[in-house]
Amino acid sequence: MDVIKALTFGAILSATIALVIGSQGTAGGALAIHLVPIAEAKLYWSWPVFLSGSGIAFGIMLLQR
Repeated sequence: MDVIKALTFGAILSATIALVIGSQGTAGGALAIHLVPIAEAKLYWSWPVFLSGSGIAFGIMLLQR
């Protein structure tokens, strides 16, 4: 259950940061933000932010046990 919570937090964090930085027209350097076209919508995404955010959230949840 903690993994699902951590992945959800990582997805929200990645989408938020990528939207703010990606909409300004930059790739964010090491954040590697890229545009993912889905049908008619534009979605900015960053795998490094997703993985690190999920890992940090999972670690915090393990520490709270």
